[in-house]
Amino acid sequence: MVTSTAAASPGALALMARSTDVRLQAIARAARPDYPAWLSHVKAASGCTRPVRLAGTMLTIETATGRLLASADTARMPDGVIYKACGNRRDSVCPSCSQTYKRDAYQLIRAGLVGGLGVPEHVTEHPAVFPTFTAPSFGEVHTRVVKRHTCGRRATCDCRPDPCHARRDLSVCPHGRRLVCFARHDLTDQNLGTPMCLDCYDHAAQVVWNLQSTELWRRTAEAIRKYIRRLARARGLDPKTFRLAMGKAAEMQRRGVIHFHAIIRLDGTDPDNPDDPGATVPPPAGIDAHDLVAAVEHAARVTRFTTPPHPAVPNGWRMTWGEQLLTKIITVAADGDVTDGMVAAYLAKYATKSTEVTGHTSSRLTDTTINVYADPDGTHTERLVDACWTLGGPRWPVQGPTCGRPCLHRSCTAILQPPPWRPTLAGPLCSLNHKVGACGHRSCATIRVATTDPAAPWRRLRRWAHMLGFGGHFLTKSRRYTATFAFLRNRRVVFRRTETSGPQTAGQTLDEPTTLVVNFLAFVGAGWLSPADAMLANTSAAMAREHQDKAREYLTSIAA
Repeated sequence: MVTSTAAASPGALALMARSTDVRLQAIARAARPDYPAWLSHVKAASGCTRPVRLAGTMLTIETATGRLLASADTARMPDGVIYKACGNRRDSVCPSCSQTYKRDAYQLIRAGLVGGLGVPEHVTEHPAVFPTFTAPSFGEVHTRVVKRHTCGRRATCDCRPDPCHARRDLSVCPHGRRLVCFARHDLTDQNLGTPMCLDCYDHAAQVVWNLQSTELWRRTAEAIRKYIRRLARARGLDPKTFRLAMGKAAEMQRRGVIHFHAIIRLDGTDPDNPDDPGATVPPPAGIDAHDLVAAVEHAARVTRFTTPPHPAVPNGWRMTWGEQLLTKIITVAADGDVTDGMVAAYLAKYATKSTEVTGHTSSRLTDTTINVYADPDGTHTERLVDACWTLGGPRWPVQGPTCGRPCLHRSCTAILQPPPWRPTLAGPLCSLNHKVGACGHRSCATIRVATTDPAAPWRRLRRWAHMLGFGGHFLTKSRRYTATFAFLRNRRVVFRRTETSGPQTAGQTLDEPTTLVVNFLAFVGAGWLSPADAMLANTSAAMAREHQDKAREYLTSIAA
């Protein structure tokens, strides 16, 4: 439907602007004479769901002389602010910005396999593998297993799965629940990933594993490097002539635990080129992709460590990988099992995902919002959030085994004061005059650990409770694998400025700017000023994306 505003009077437009109907507000906004200028002004952030609003002054200075060429004040711009896209990578938060992040991730990952963005093209000949590291089991969950796929695309798989947990013995857990499920779950089944028994499931161990998974990956990567060095020595090769470049993406499974998809590429070093020790060169002959597979399998099998002690588990948690490990060799040819394009698209997709698959979506939690998402007797994700908040507390709750001697702690009120606090035997007796075995506090050693030890690793559980304990980046890579996200963002800025200012003059390059832009901008808010503005800006961005997609399809058809 097309609505005409040409005959609308100023009074009618004013009534539309004050209306509670978003459509009438949008019509009033589009009828204003400054609408084209406003639409052009917000173009850079038009597709963002919650752009950042900045106000202040921008100065353009000549770099050679320091002379002020121009100045601009946001007070003379539409809405009095500059709109900047939020840049959020999560698809559930901002689809537009996440698409930009996803495309950047795809280009960076693929460049590390086929060259480009500063990576030489001969990396296509380097051995490379694609391993997937999974987490161990913390309890039986509802699953969907298809032993043999006949579908063309796994994303829309309609193959018949096997029964979830089909057993003849009808096992019963200690809580009286049957650990049997004969259902053949669909991809959209809400029961997928939920424990068979919530009380048997080790939620505390899972959130700790999520927190320590990045350390487990770091140790595994180092174990792979050591394996390659030992293998080179055993084969009479110089281990210093081999180097590994890695990248990984983290994926949140339905049960709320992280697993990693990685790319491991074998490079060489050039000792005869001291001016550029970081140059990417082909590796020497003698180690191939099958050796990389063996190195990954060995590292995943032997890498394990114990976390620092916690009042709940004084001996710490044991960190290992799960039994499922799949490592495939990456090929550049289109007919390979795992090609560079498949790997890049796969990792880029998960770079924009988070906890949405578990059904939990929230921002960082605080003392005022934790009760909305945490419940020790609630759903699976609510128990995971509660485990993060409980284990990450500054003081372990005053409950558990009783003291084995007359209580000489300070009063209960004093114990609950914030640290630093040192339990001593010189303080007053508890105000309740506790007797042997009657004290509800934990032992002296446990209280000393919980109150005097900073326990910084465990405090991070509260910081990342909204991520179910995982506090790492969802897409990381080694420095020599490929370029950075900042490189791609800066290249886009240069392109847009060049497009705005026109072609470069003779002798002038993009790397040699003649002007310097100095911004004195302050944050004044986030989001659009009204739902009508958001609708108009997002609609304009959607139309522009549709036009670009059609143009891309047309160019592809011509090239074909």
